[in-house]
Amino acid sequence: MKALLLVISSGLGTGYLPFAPGTWGTLVAALVYWFILPDNALLISLTALLLIIISVIVSGAAEKIYGVIDDSRIVIDEWAGYFVSVLFLPHTLRYAISAFVLFRIFDVFKPLGIRTLQSLPGGWGVTIDDIAAGVATNLLLQSLRFGVGR
Repeated sequence: MKALLLVISSGLGTGYLPFAPGTWGTLVAALVYWFILPDNALLISLTALLLIIISVIVSGAAEKIYGVIDDSRIVIDEWAGYFVSVLFLPHTLRYAISAFVLFRIFDVFKPLGIRTLQSLPGGWGVTIDDIAAGVATNLLLQSLRFGVGR
């Protein structure tokens, strides 16, 4: 059970890669989105919701195993955040890549008060900042898509 929890929390092992594990985790999530999930808003929404729930539960448990708060090996939160970033966007390569790049920027730099969300306890603190980065990414892409501000 412990091994399965670590495989899930590490985004199928990408969290163990030595350089930028969050970026690798996000890349695998993007590949799953692009190559495995069909262009179906309901399925993508359910996947995002499921990933958020799994991330909160598994991240909190993985923190206890690692003995480190928000350990870099935990990247399931990046999966959840990426799927939030592509919600209700056209299933095109342009949006998939744009979401990847923008999500990583928002996740790394944590503007707009996103950083303060990490102070929540356990899996919530690990996951919620990535969800906020995903929301910021999605809002930016939706505003560009619909020409808000033109």
